[in-house]
Amino acid sequence: MKASRLLHLLLLLQTRQRFTTTELAARLEVSRRTVLRDVEALSTAGVPVYAERGRNGGIVLLPSARLSASHLEPPELEALSVAGLDSALRERMGLTAVWMSAERKIAARQAAAPESPSPLRLADLVLVDSTAWFAAPEAAVEVSDLASTLRHRRRLRILYRRSAESQASTRVVDPYGIVAKSGRWYLVADDQGDSRLLALERLSAFEQLDAPAVLQPGETLRTRWAVLKKRTEEQDRVSVTIRLPEKGLDLARRILGTRIHHVSDAEKGSCVVVVRYPDIESVRQLLQFGDHIEVLAPETARARISQLARDLADRHSTPAS
Repeated sequence: MKASRLLHLLLLLQTRQRFTTTELAARLEVSRRTVLRDVEALSTAGVPVYAERGRNGGIVLLPSARLSASHLEPPELEALSVAGLDSALRERMGLTAVWMSAERKIAARQAAAPESPSPLRLADLVLVDSTAWFAAPEAAVEVSDLASTLRHRRRLRILYRRSAESQASTRVVDPYGIVAKSGRWYLVADDQGDSRLLALERLSAFEQLDAPAVLQPGETLRTRWAVLKKRTEEQDRVSVTIRLPEKGLDLARRILGTRIHHVSDAEKGSCVVVVRYPDIESVRQLLQFGDHIEVLAPETARARISQLARDLADRHSTPAS
């Protein structure tokens, strides 16, 4: 633990060559006394770092020092290889510590480079947050444990509940890997030869078997995901036409996403939008627009929305018991 803290201290000083003991204590989550002891230990070992006393004092690394502490270890390189994960997803994968270590080393390397006028770093301007709005489905299993198990490329026995079922069932699958999509985790696997997306919030247990996974020739996680993603997005068979206020179009795009097939030009403050669903029952999603929309076609969709609205009205016409 101390060796890791000393390296962290050196990396901080290489990014900015002067810190107060209070700043370093906060960054390292130790006491100021511990910081001073660490500085003394580094100085004794020949590292050009020292403590300056006085009002403007602090811990200083000599400007001429060039520390070779920016080398990335294999676990840190691996963490950077999944750079698309945000902080919450990295935490679920158990990568937070090595990611932060890699970030410190990269910052140290950048600080050691010759100074020159340059634009702001992209990391200061671009933030990736993959969490879905207003929802954060949790995986029922530890994602980091599942990822470690998948490294062995073995078959899995899983306990999984389909979305339309109330009870989980046991099945044996051949896994390709896991995917993080809009804040949700999925296991991509072949189930009896057919590729499937298995939501981890409905996967309650898994067990690695001795048999190696039998994957389709030439297929990888990325190729299987591409096929499954396309299949999911193209399964819509029913076109539903709705009218909504022009000012509500941005909200509709956020809620309906790629289900929107066509948007007409605004006329008298309203737009006509064609939405595609896999079945008529899926028009339930449109209820969240309240009285801001009107379903125009097909008649079966209008009838289903009308029935749902009547059911809601009846349910709320009397005080709750």
